Amino acid sequence: MTSEVPLLNGQSLLTSAATNEWRDGGDLPLMREVSAGEFIMGENDGDKFANDTERPAHRVRLDSDFALGKFSVTNREFRKFRAEHLPDDAANLPVMRVSWDDAVAYCEWLSRETGREYRLPSEAEWEFACRAGSRTPFACGGELSTADANYLYDENGMRVGAGRRMAVGSFPPNCFGLHDMHGNVCEWVADAWRADYIGAPVDGSAWTGSAERRRVIRGGAWDYLPRLLRSSWRDWRLANQRADNIGFRVATGDLKRRA
Repeated sequence: MTSEVPLLNGQSLLTSAATNEWRDGGDLPLMREVSAGEFIMGENDGDKFANDTERPAHRVRLDSDFALGKFSVTNREFRKFRAEHLPDDAANLPVMRVSWDDAVAYCEWLSRETGREYRLPSEAEWEFACRAGSRTPFACGGELSTADANYLYDENGMRVGAGRRMAVGSFPPNCFGLHDMHGNVCEWVADAWRADYIGAPVDGSAWTGSAERRRVIRGGAWDYLPRLLRSSWRDWRLANQRADNIGFRVATGDLKRRA
C-alpha cells in the first residue's frame, strides 16, 4: 500500500508502508534505502577474470545509510529534466547517450526540484549495493545466466542475449532489492579513474580528482559478456562521452522524510 505525504516544497513523497522504498513525486526515481555496513571491495579470491584495476581487494566501511535508485534512471525520468532527449526511445528503457556531465547535471536538477540532495553514487557505494552481501563474482553466485541479467555474449563468444536494452525491472532484483546492477547499461559513478585501488578511500566516499576527466563506469551492459558484468569489474570513459550502453542511477544520503 502506498500513501502520499505533502512536502514542504509542494511536491509529494510517495512511500510504501511495507518496504524501505520511496520517490519524491511522480516520474522521479524510485529509491531503495541501503543500510550501512562493511565489505571487501575489489577482486574476488580465485576469480580468473580479475585484473589489476580490481586490486588490491580492501575492506570498506560505510558508516551511514544511503538510498540508491532501485532502477537505472529511465527515459521517462530523464525527460522531466531534458524533454527532447531521444523522443522515439521507449519511456521505460534505461536512459542512454548521457555523459557523466549530463548525469551530474540531472542530479543537480533533481536536488533543486525536490529539496533533497541527490548525486551519483560513489564507486564503493555502488559495489556494496551491487554485491548485496555476496562475495562471489556476481550477486547471484559464481555464474550468470540470461535469466539473471541482460548481456549479449556467453564466455565462448556465442550470442545468447537480446542484443538491446530491456525495460528496467525485467530481471530479478538482488538481495538488496536493486535491479540491473549487472548488465543492461553500464552506469556512471562519481569517482575519477585510478588504475588500481592503492590508496583508495576506506570510508565509502568517492575518490575524486578535479582535473581528471576520466570517470568510472560499473556494471557492464547489454552488448557485453559475463566477465564484464562481475561485481568488481570497472572501467572508464571520458566525462563528456556518450554511448548507447551507458546510463546511470542516482543516490542520496539525505533520508529525511520531507513531511
